[in-house]
Amino acid sequence: MELCLGTVQFGMDYGIRGKRKPPLSDCLAMLDYALHNGINTIDTANAYGEAEEVVGAYLKKVPEARQKIYLISKFRPNLLDDVPVERYYSIMRANLEESLRRLCTDHLDGYLLHSARYVYNDEIIEALVRLKKEGYVRNIGVSVYEVDEAKKGLSRKDLDLLQFPFSVLDQRMLHQGVFELAEQNRFPIHTRSAFVQGLVMMAPEEVPPFLRKKAAPVLRAVETVCRETGLSRAQLAIGFVKRQRAITHLVFGVRDLEQLEEDIRVFSEDLPTGVTEELEHSFSDVEADIVMPSLWKK
Repeated sequence: MELCLGTVQFGMDYGIRGKRKPPLSDCLAMLDYALHNGINTIDTANAYGEAEEVVGAYLKKVPEARQKIYLISKFRPNLLDDVPVERYYSIMRANLEESLRRLCTDHLDGYLLHSARYVYNDEIIEALVRLKKEGYVRNIGVSVYEVDEAKKGLSRKDLDLLQFPFSVLDQRMLHQGVFELAEQNRFPIHTRSAFVQGLVMMAPEEVPPFLRKKAAPVLRAVETVCRETGLSRAQLAIGFVKRQRAITHLVFGVRDLEQLEEDIRVFSEDLPTGVTEELEHSFSDVEADIVMPSLWKK
């Protein structure tokens, strides 16, 4: 498994904890540090505010870095809703060309659909395949949220990779056969949300009122595991994902260089098997409206 630096925080205020977009100079420093410390996969998206421009600014400043980076971006969500099928390709190509311009590159190594429901649309997938054949992108896939969406993506022979949420608190994909299917199909899997937008790192009293009643008991249970094992929350969050063999890349975001340094250090460690088993048992059925930000009723 490898780390993949996510860039949503570089482009917009994001997350439940520490919503603060870093200055451009800090983002460039983090990208540089990541590349010089073993991270060569960068994940961004057209919908991440100014994130593509930030990555593009880095590549413009350090053009030789492009040779080392596996660069992934995503098609803007919902853009094909209510448009005729015959316009799918032209709209997708225009959106991709916009991303390429902002990223200061002539191709992407990975390009994902950002609307999970598009995984069921054969015509959209065909347009995505066409972009790959024409050399705009080298690998194509879908960013999904639900188990059924993930299984549909894994069943498609014309896709190359899949991204979905997975964390110590969100184990749906593990317990409902997605990882097993990915291993059988030798399908690259990128997982995001190891920290659930920062929720895993919060003390119960820090959680915003709209989520506190449901999330507090879960976070107190996390505190108990940390106290009993002597491990930090970051060690639990990153170490739990790292133990899953089916995952090829752990996508994570950071808000400052100090956090990036810490996450890289933690990733170099291994979580004891016994702790992994305890976490699988203790947090196997956390309610979806706690771990899926799209369901948070703010």
